[in-house]
Formats: sequence, structure tokens, C-alpha cells
Amino acid sequence: MISIGVLFFIFGFVTWLNGPLITFVKLAFALDDIGAFLVPMAFYLSYFFLALPASAILRRTGMKRGMALGLLVMAAGAVLFGHFTTARFYPGALGGLFVIGAGLSLLQTAANPYISIVGPIESAAQRIAFMGICNKFAGLLAPIVFGWLVMSGLDDFAGRVTAAPTPTARETLLDGFAAQVYAPYMAMAALLVLLALWILRSGLPDIQPEAVNDDANPARATESLGDFPHLWLGVVCLFLYVGVEVMAADAIGVYGEGFQLPLDHTRLFTSYTLAAMLVGYVAGLVLIPRYVSQERYLAFSGVLGVAFTLAAFFTGGYVSVGFIAALGFANAMMWAAIFPLAIKGLGRLTETGSALLIMAIAGGAILPWLFAVLKEFVYFQMAYLVIALPSYLFIAWYGAAGHRARIEK
Repeated sequence: MISIGVLFFIFGFVTWLNGPLITFVKLAFALDDIGAFLVPMAFYLSYFFLALPASAILRRTGMKRGMALGLLVMAAGAVLFGHFTTARFYPGALGGLFVIGAGLSLLQTAANPYISIVGPIESAAQRIAFMGICNKFAGLLAPIVFGWLVMSGLDDFAGRVTAAPTPTARETLLDGFAAQVYAPYMAMAALLVLLALWILRSGLPDIQPEAVNDDANPARATESLGDFPHLWLGVVCLFLYVGVEVMAADAIGVYGEGFQLPLDHTRLFTSYTLAAMLVGYVAGLVLIPRYVSQERYLAFSGVLGVAFTLAAFFTGGYVSVGFIAALGFANAMMWAAIFPLAIKGLGRLTETGSALLIMAIAGGAILPWLFAVLKEFVYFQMAYLVIALPSYLFIAWYGAAGHRARIEK
């Protein structure tokens, strides 16, 4: 649990850097919102393309060596991102983020089913809640640390760029600003390599999913993934969940900018969402499964998401931003509940089913980018509502009824 908790801390720190990175690249590469939202697009699309290959790799390497390999791939991506961002070559920087996401897809494809099936599947949400605390605590720290190292005095710097007397002076300022990410990302790469070596030397056992996640029905031995509709509905649910989670955390800064709030404030908004998520995970850890089942808590979380989304739409300024941040509390236990509900009873198909769920993380690429595009045509609060409201309604339905879909044989 401690070893996997460290990995989930790394997941969180690297993943939730995307929020402040959106603001960073807008300035460093002189981008509009649509261009800046290619940051989560590149990062999360890697899950879609690499989750199934990751499943095949894990069958060859085992979960333990697969996790170490994922950390090494992430280290390579950090090096690429640091170099290309310093050179202010945006396609290369996006490529580095894609590689980081590729390493994370390998780690997540191993770690999420690992923690789900290391104990009883009925209490998996509780174990994932503990992992979520590690993940979201890291996510709370990431924008603060990144802001301190790279983005302090952002409003003043933006003013200096605007007031630069010549294009050459402006480019010199932006070159120096972009180069500030180099040392932090090189240090991150070195740490990831050390963690990979630590995982290889750790006492983590290699668990065989098919041995511990079956429903003991002999008729299930010949089934295919098409015989498990609760899995496919879970894939859709996870796609929508990750999309609205990333919108609440990574897009909250851009949302705040819609109210003309200062950049020195908006760059920290991701931390507020992650703080709310951290509180939500603590609540889930206490409540599930002792007082409420993971599926009922998921349904409640979806309803809470609907309420906070509507409240954000009908308010403005810091109050509206506060309701977006509060979505972190609603979102907190969704992954923890959706994942075990979707893979329950898959048996020998657990690894492939898990890979499909990891592919659904691409929702974090698609939905925030759609928000960036849609707000070019309608008011940004309406754009947020149109995407988030139906997503939370589907999540609430999956927790209430959709997870029970089965084909009986």
C-alpha cells in the first residue's frame, strides 16, 4: 500500500501540473486558449493510444517491472519537455507531454487494477480512496511548487512582455521565462529514474488478476468483453468523469480569467480544486464501505456535481469559481467507485478491461478542449454548463443503475 501510494503521489504531481502549464504555455508560446488546451489534449490522448499496448506489455513484464518501465518512460518525457520548452518549440513540448502520458498510461494500467484486486473488490473504493489522498495531496502541491519555481509575479511579467519596446526584447523576455522549466523538469526526470530502481528492488508481489477477480461461474470462462455491458458503460462513465475532473482542475484558471480575475490568482485555482478533492477522498475513506456502498456514493457524487455545476452557472466572480473548485469534492470518489464497479467479475479479461478504462482517460483531452472551442461561440459559463451537466447526470445514473447491467448465462 505504501509503495503504490508513492506511485499515486507521482501520478498526481505530474498530472495536475497541466493546470498551471496551460497558463504557462499561453504566455511562453504566445497562444490563445484553444492552442493552450493542447496541453491536456497531448497528455491525455496518450492514454487512448497506449493503454492497450500497455496491457500487452504488462502481460510480458509483469506488473512490478511494468511499473518501473512506466517511470523510466515518464523520465524520458520530462527530459523532452524541458528541452523543447526551453527552445520554445511547442510541437516538441507537446511531444514530451505525450511521452509523459505514455509512461503514466503504463503505470495506471498496472496500478489501478492492482490496488482494486489486492483485497476484496467490495472495499476497493476504500483502498483507492487512500491512493486518491496521496494523488490529490500531490496535486495540491504541484501548482504551488510550479508557481513558486516558474510563475511568480506573473501579472508583472505579462505587463513587461506587453510593454517590450521591440520584438527582439519581447522574445528575449519570453526565452528567459520558458527556460525556467528546464531545471525543475530535469530534477523530475532524475527522481523518476530513482523511483524506477526503487520499485524494482521493492517487495511488491506480482498479482495475477485472473486469479483474484473472477465470479467463480464456470460458464464465464468462454466469455468475451462484449458479454459485460457494465464494463462498456463504465468506460463511457470514466470518459465523462475524467473530462469534467480535468475541466474543474485544469480549466479553472481559464474559467476565472473569464471574469477578468488577476493571473496571479488564477494560476493557483487548480490547488483549490485539488484541496476540495482531498477532502472528498478523506470523506470516502471514512464512509465507504462502512456506512455507504461505493455505488451509492457514486450516484450521490453525480447529483452533487449537477448541483455545483448549476450553482456555478447562476453565480459570478470568485463565488462561481468557488463552486467550480467545489466540484473537486464531488469528483473525488468517482474514479475510486467507477473503476472497481466496471471491472467486477471480468476474471481473465481484467487486464484488457482495465486497459479500456485507462483509454477512457482520453476524456481529459476531449472535454476540456471542447470547452475551449465552445466558449469562442457562447458565453464561457454556458459552455461549461453544456458539457458538465449531462456528464454528471450520466455518472449519477451509472452509480444508481448502470453498473448492474449484466448478460446472464
